[in-house]
Amino acid sequence: MRKCVKNFLSVWLMAFFLVGCTGANWWNNDSITVRKGDTLYSLSRKYNVPIKEMINTNHLSSPYTLRVGQKLKLPAKKYHIVKKGESLYSISRQYNVDITTLSKVNKLRTPYTLSVGQKLLLPASVSAQQTTYKNQNVSTVKATGTSAGTVTAQKKTETYVPPKERKTKFLWPVNGKIISGFGNLGSGRKNDGINIKANLGTPVKAADAGTVAYAGNELKGFGNLVLLKHHDGWITAYAHNDTLLVKKGQKVVRGEKIATVGSTGSVTIPQLHFEVRSGKKAVNPRPYLP
Repeated sequence: MRKCVKNFLSVWLMAFFLVGCTGANWWNNDSITVRKGDTLYSLSRKYNVPIKEMINTNHLSSPYTLRVGQKLKLPAKKYHIVKKGESLYSISRQYNVDITTLSKVNKLRTPYTLSVGQKLLLPASVSAQQTTYKNQNVSTVKATGTSAGTVTAQKKTETYVPPKERKTKFLWPVNGKIISGFGNLGSGRKNDGINIKANLGTPVKAADAGTVAYAGNELKGFGNLVLLKHHDGWITAYAHNDTLLVKKGQKVVRGEKIATVGSTGSVTIPQLHFEVRSGKKAVNPRPYLP
């Protein structure tokens, strides 16, 4: 996946345009009929469809008033074509959906073996803009980190500029035991970083000087998250924090306290999920740490 922080952020923060992952499945339906008491918001929740796409698909305008008996079209089904090296876990991370939902929609069973060229149906909560980026290979930084703020997706491909070779090592963002290493974890799961166990409230330090590209909690599973873009084009990510101490656009120095260790997101014990990204891929942080 190609990296451009602006798009990287726009993929992660698509959460601004998504509704929750619960609700009815709509992928076997083409349209719905408005009933008494229905609102655009309640229908988007019921059918697990991004409200923005409901508006665009039906060419609705503010204040989005619905009438009983009105027919509304549901957005078209969305798919992902499996590429070499992809796993169900990595694909779920690309689209900010949980692996359970993705496997259920496609009736997959463990160990979730995929084949190159396989067509996977994406849950309704995935926006059309996300699938456009992924399937057309538009430059993006994974993100989950989508952009702090409402960053809208761009339709044109941006020129990819690989980061410079890393000559200096990053600092350890926190001291502690590594409880989950980088790479494949089994059952189609993959860790794009390392998870470091530490006491609740332990200071989380910037691994190097940089600019805060994102600080928020919109990405499901990551809890309170900070993304730092460094001067040489590299990116570091810090997830599951308890408290965030920086804001988007803020410049930080090497070793500066940017957050405190927590257990937010999908974890139950205090820890820091730390990622290092170079170019179009996540790399094992260990060789880049002292």
